[in-house]
Amino acid sequence: MDKNRIIQETISYVKQELADAEGGHDWFHIERVWKLSKHIAAVEQVDGFVVELGALLHDIADSKFNNGNENLGPQKAAQFLDSKGLPSETIAHIQNIIEHISFKGGNQAQTFHSKELSVVQDADRLDAIGAIGIARTFNYGGYKNRKLYDPSIPPKLDMTKEEYKKSTAPTINHFYEKLLLLKDRMNTDTGRALAEERHQLMENYLEAFYKEWKVEL
Repeated sequence: MDKNRIIQETISYVKQELADAEGGHDWFHIERVWKLSKHIAAVEQVDGFVVELGALLHDIADSKFNNGNENLGPQKAAQFLDSKGLPSETIAHIQNIIEHISFKGGNQAQTFHSKELSVVQDADRLDAIGAIGIARTFNYGGYKNRKLYDPSIPPKLDMTKEEYKKSTAPTINHFYEKLLLLKDRMNTDTGRALAEERHQLMENYLEAFYKEWKVEL
């Protein structure tokens, strides 16, 4: 099996599938997660091939853009990988990465664990925080026509999975309901180290945001 060829064909497939994707979940997001995954995997005892494919395919059909269908992504990934002749156990592992990578609200326990998932999950979470994370958050908030901020609507940290999926809260709330929680949910030492600076940048941003909101000159 020519792994390099499969990786390149996967890249081409993902670029084609996400050609019209929302700006925070497009090919460039995938590329960043892929590169971060390879960086983290370099110091972890993992199957690098599974990590790369999991990273490249993790948002191939994000449920947020597919009427909440959480099965479509794993199904599309499996069909593609099967066409490349990958072993069934490898395909199943990658499907599990796709199924379990996402943050699903403040109190959702993860039910599948593997070192490869840990790596890809950290990479995906890193792209959700810091400067890029801030940009992606407001881009998605604009896409959903959400308010920037409303002081009368406080963040809700105890949402169920369904409440989290259906939330229409202002974009600033998302920092508290997800982004600021991710630093302490990193799986790897590398992920934790990289998260520190990005987390602090978000804290600094929020401080500046509230100062400007209140017109404190």
